[in-house]
Amino acid sequence: MPAQSAEAATASKASTKASSKATSVRKAKPAPRSPRKVAARAAAREVAVVPAKPSFGQMYGLHDTEDPLDLKSSVALVLDQDTNEVLFSKNPQAVLPIASITKLMTALLVVEAKQDLEEKITITDDDKDTEKFTSSRLAVGTTLTRGELLHLALMSSENRAAHALGRSYPGGLETFVAAMNTKAQLLGMGDTHYVEPTGLSSRNQSSARDLAVLVKTAHQFPLIRELSTSPEYTVALGRRLVRFGTTNGLVRKSDWDIGLQKTGFINEAGQCLVMQAQMAGRKLIMVFLDSAGKYSRIGDAERVRKWLLGTSSPIGGPAGAITASTAVTLPTPTAQAVAITPAVK
Repeated sequence: MPAQSAEAATASKASTKASSKATSVRKAKPAPRSPRKVAARAAAREVAVVPAKPSFGQMYGLHDTEDPLDLKSSVALVLDQDTNEVLFSKNPQAVLPIASITKLMTALLVVEAKQDLEEKITITDDDKDTEKFTSSRLAVGTTLTRGELLHLALMSSENRAAHALGRSYPGGLETFVAAMNTKAQLLGMGDTHYVEPTGLSSRNQSSARDLAVLVKTAHQFPLIRELSTSPEYTVALGRRLVRFGTTNGLVRKSDWDIGLQKTGFINEAGQCLVMQAQMAGRKLIMVFLDSAGKYSRIGDAERVRKWLLGTSSPIGGPAGAITASTAVTLPTPTAQAVAITPAVK
């Protein structure tokens, strides 16, 4: 019995020590955090509560305009490509930033100039975004053909690709931007002005009325139609094969017949989308500008499509066009509009 008591006492002491040690481990203070990490986390929390910068449309009060389809876009226009008949209209003459819709004009000039699509162009520091400081998968030093850059600019809205296209134009970037504005004037796009070829600048501005003209003109070129509606494309970046995808999920949907499209977004412009699509046997041009919400431009296009294919559709039915503002008259291009850019051999 004394021996058992001694063993019990020893075990009790060991248990007490272990318990005490465990307690001391649980109560140990955490290692001090790196001051840099603490500051970074605090900055992240501050960024998270900063309100988003309002778009021009929000500042102008255009989102207060009501329309029967309850679109999230503050500007919208749907018209027949062949007859210019307006089927839907909402603030079509409002002049707003157009973001990467700009790249349609960039592509139009490159294709009209007949520049060599196999010529290799290297991305340089000049092609970096100094407007919004966005990133790109096209690192400085990347070399692609002009055709590959055109594909990525139209399909994936690659900013460095679009800038490199403008920079490599005969006469350089300044000449290219001047040609963009000259082309707009010759097409009768009086509300349109460009300052660079990507759309990153909010000073690239236009109206839905003008953009319908641009879509109609660009649609005449098979290459622009093909590249803008491509669902994906793989290019060699150094030793790696990198897949790029479309910025417009509608081109992957079998119930849409899209002949040309371009998306765009910067905070000042909101979500933007222009398309040419066939519906109910008619070729239509759709323009949506300053849509609020990441997927709202796609939702607006779906709402318009549902309406056009429904019983109250103005296509082949008794219903009339819906207008949430004044009537639209498209400008007539001048005779010189089809040949303002030099042919490049």
